[in-house]
Amino acid sequence: MEIIGHTVEKLNDPTGILVGDRYEFFINIDVPEDDELFSGNGIHIKVIFAVDENGARIALYHLIENVTNQYFDFELEDDELEMISEYCKKHLE
Repeated sequence: MEIIGHTVEKLNDPTGILVGDRYEFFINIDVPEDDELFSGNGIHIKVIFAVDENGARIALYHLIENVTNQYFDFELEDDELEMISEYCKKHLE
């Protein structure tokens, strides 16, 4: 899996309930054909990234097929999650 781009937006919490900041990332990835995540339509990852007094972390993520917007019921491996977390930290607004 290789990250090939992203968009990011800081989310607004009008209620003030959430502590810290939340960012919504849409991360475009390239997946080799021999990987179980491969889709001919392409895949992106929607990540809600939280930054608060406890640090920065992935609060939630979903794997989504590009063309159909279908959610995949897969979990990323620990090393992939670490790569995405580091990527998000590096690309905060």
